[in-house]
Amino acid sequence: MAKIRRIHLKQKKYIPLPGSSPGAIQLFEGALPPKITVYAYDSSEYYCDELNSIDELDEHLKKRPELTHWIDIRGLGDLSLYDYIEKEFNIHKLVLEDIANIQQRPKLDEYDDYLYAVSRMLYVDTGLEIENEQVSFILFPKILISFQENYIQKFEPVIYRLKSGKGNIRSGGSSYMLYSLKDVIIDDYFTLIYKLGDELETIEELLYRKPDKSLMYQTQSIKRAMIMIRRTAWPERDKVNDMIRSESKLITKHTRTFLKDTYDHCMEVIDLVESYKDVTTSLIDMNLSFISNRMNEIMKVLTIISSIFIPLTFIAGVYGMNFAYQDPQTGKMLENNMPELYSENGYVYTMAVMVLIALVQMIYFWRKGWLSNK
Repeated sequence: MAKIRRIHLKQKKYIPLPGSSPGAIQLFEGALPPKITVYAYDSSEYYCDELNSIDELDEHLKKRPELTHWIDIRGLGDLSLYDYIEKEFNIHKLVLEDIANIQQRPKLDEYDDYLYAVSRMLYVDTGLEIENEQVSFILFPKILISFQENYIQKFEPVIYRLKSGKGNIRSGGSSYMLYSLKDVIIDDYFTLIYKLGDELETIEELLYRKPDKSLMYQTQSIKRAMIMIRRTAWPERDKVNDMIRSESKLITKHTRTFLKDTYDHCMEVIDLVESYKDVTTSLIDMNLSFISNRMNEIMKVLTIISSIFIPLTFIAGVYGMNFAYQDPQTGKMLENNMPELYSENGYVYTMAVMVLIALVQMIYFWRKGWLSNK
């Protein structure tokens, strides 16, 4: 028997302080201390170093200045990290505020020396909860810095290609690395959508077997997830389009060619979301229709039973009035006061008439097709 996995949205709370000054860093509740990994590479060399503190980063960058660097920072719960990034890379305070504020929508901001981009990473964790994680990027000519909320590593395919030297990833520069990471994020959208689609198929199968209101609640939960994916995919598409049309020299012509493919993937995601959202609406309507039909069947059975007992109840009520056949004071016989009560076989005759009436009604209902389940 099919079973629902019950994938649902993970609830997050992030309430910025009202009235705080622009550029103020506010760490969200439960922010993790940062873990920093530096990948240095070119077409012939590759190095991967895990840093113990942010102070070691400058040393690693100066050690191999001729190589392209991807600085992978997972965990945003250290204010010294923002101070270092601001001073060392001359990053605007508003960018640092957006990195710490994990409720940003996908966007692209262009500055004189760098680009700042935001993406939303969507995936299902081990608890079958949909994670909606913010990933921020700062792009320089030979450096890409990525910021993630959690420690989970979703960029293994990129790291594998980087380590093995396959494709253009080592020779494409920092902008190609940015494209590669965004491509993995978009591919995870497909994985999530297909998982939700499988769950919708299971719900549809269960609906045909036995409609239940819990299925409707689960379908509504999936519909909310689809709406959330659509809210993410639309600005992601606009952001990729901005990158393609950007005149910034930080994004190479070679990278723009591949970004067009990412743009197509965003459109596919949007189309799939719209299709599945229509499916969820149809399933909710179908569930309501099944429940309504089931209620109608129950009401039909109760109506038939009531229709059968109405004449029987009338007969029983008439003969339950017990009007006297003889005046107890004068002894006069009252011939019009229910003489049937004193008939020798009156009870048998009455019961026979009642059974006959019930049978006639049943035959009538059967010939009308009212007793059929169709």
